[in-house]
Amino acid sequence: MSTALPAIQEISIAHSPDSDDAFMFYGLATNKVRVPGFKFTHTLTDIETLNHKAIDEAFYDVTAISFHAYPYLQDNYTIMSCGGSMGDGYGPMIVAPRKITLDEVKKTRIAVPGTLTSAYLTLKLFAPDVETVTLPFDKIIPAVLAGEFDAGLIIHEGQLTYANDGLVKLLDLGQWWASQTDGLPLPLGCNAIRRSLGPETMLTTTNALRDSIQHALDNRNEGLAYAMQFARDLDTTLANRFVGMYVNERTLDFGEDGKIAIRKLLDMGFERGIIPHKAKVDFVG
Repeated sequence: MSTALPAIQEISIAHSPDSDDAFMFYGLATNKVRVPGFKFTHTLTDIETLNHKAIDEAFYDVTAISFHAYPYLQDNYTIMSCGGSMGDGYGPMIVAPRKITLDEVKKTRIAVPGTLTSAYLTLKLFAPDVETVTLPFDKIIPAVLAGEFDAGLIIHEGQLTYANDGLVKLLDLGQWWASQTDGLPLPLGCNAIRRSLGPETMLTTTNALRDSIQHALDNRNEGLAYAMQFARDLDTTLANRFVGMYVNERTLDFGEDGKIAIRKLLDMGFERGIIPHKAKVDFVG
């Protein structure tokens, strides 16, 4: 009598094609980290597309999102307690071809990488009335250099390379946030998991991601070599620096101050009319 093979549960994971996300998922993507009975599939898409997809379809089991997007999808997803990116005294930057005052920044026209990004939310907390135009994140620096915009709000690797293009930093929003919140880190991105998977599968998947992050941190050279294929315009030294900014001890666990920062950012967004829904923040793991 033949014995039926145990069922394999497939978990779909979507994240952005960036070196920090690639480093984080290195263990799972290369099967260095395995979970009996589970198969993980990976889709790579830019973060603003993932924000909208999670809101419109709740399509992926696990998806990278901006914290700003969470209140819009909180009925279908909760936040995994690992896999987040936080700026500890640094974060998205406003850059321009020439130095202008912060009062002038608030009256200028700024290219932004999407209205659901945490970068945009923080910008609007800083300058509620600033005029913005959405562009793909990798088109912002070229558009500013071409004179199409007075300034740009940059995320991802651009935070390390803008000066090479002759741009100057007008404001680091991570520093500004810290100055407003007694030094709290700035919550930027996280991984959300579909509530309909049920508590057991949600916890197993969250633990698998934590194991993947730990594996990359424990095997940094191998993880970085894998991540380099996604490191746009960065050499190994800069890629290592960028990964270190956004994959670290806080990525394994937000910490109590990190969780306070998440709730504070979303509450401020709601209180100031930027976010229409009050966030009900909860975590798996």
